[in-house]
Amino acid sequence: MGRFDGRVAVITGAARGIGFGTAKRFAEEGASVAIIDLDEDAAASAAADLPGSAVGIGCDVSDAASVDAAIARVVESLGGIHILVNNAGITRDNLLFKMTEQDWDLVMGVHLKGAFLMTKAAQVHFSAQKYGKVVNISSTSALGNRGQANYSAAKMGIQGFTRTLGIELGPFGINVNAVAPGFIATEMTDATAARLKMDVEEFRRLSAEANPVKRVGLPDDIAAAVTFLASDEASYITGQTLYVDGGATLG
Repeated sequence: MGRFDGRVAVITGAARGIGFGTAKRFAEEGASVAIIDLDEDAAASAAADLPGSAVGIGCDVSDAASVDAAIARVVESLGGIHILVNNAGITRDNLLFKMTEQDWDLVMGVHLKGAFLMTKAAQVHFSAQKYGKVVNISSTSALGNRGQANYSAAKMGIQGFTRTLGIELGPFGINVNAVAPGFIATEMTDATAARLKMDVEEFRRLSAEANPVKRVGLPDDIAAAVTFLASDEASYITGQTLYVDGGATLG
């Protein structure tokens, strides 16, 4: 028996990286999984790599009509929805005086508006069945990070969103929590190394040295935290943000 037998989990931005690692963990523990990604072909390919029942669905999480259509497809294909992980994200890093309005709007649209639209659509089903789990992906960058005014603001906004929904949705049997990853070795952080003209392995080594446990995080580390918060073991936890960063924010 898996922790998520009979549950349907939806993970946005899950064709790769943290999202795919999380989708894989849910599938291994018995959930039927919907991988949501802007690129439907990539979503379908990722879903095909999961055990059990899984579908890949293309969706622009910043567009209400696209979100509503995606949730309808999930329910039609998998028979319901019980868990939502708002993981979709992009970066458009730059110092404030170089950051464009488009850089700001794109990041806010995917992270904040995306989480808002996906949760609003999912909670219709959650409220009706008096059961639902939402896990939002924040970041240690929420505490401030040079060159990420847009991303930092969005990720701290996710934490406020999480706390408010914990209050609003708790009476309807819905738990809402967030996970704030530190440095995680993914294609996105490898791209950051390339942008900084640094060797990927050296970039990872320096990141590992910056935290007490002296290693970089992996998608599996985030998947473990997300699946715990989405499980019934965490039914008395809501509105919280769990930092998973090797202790990097302790200093």
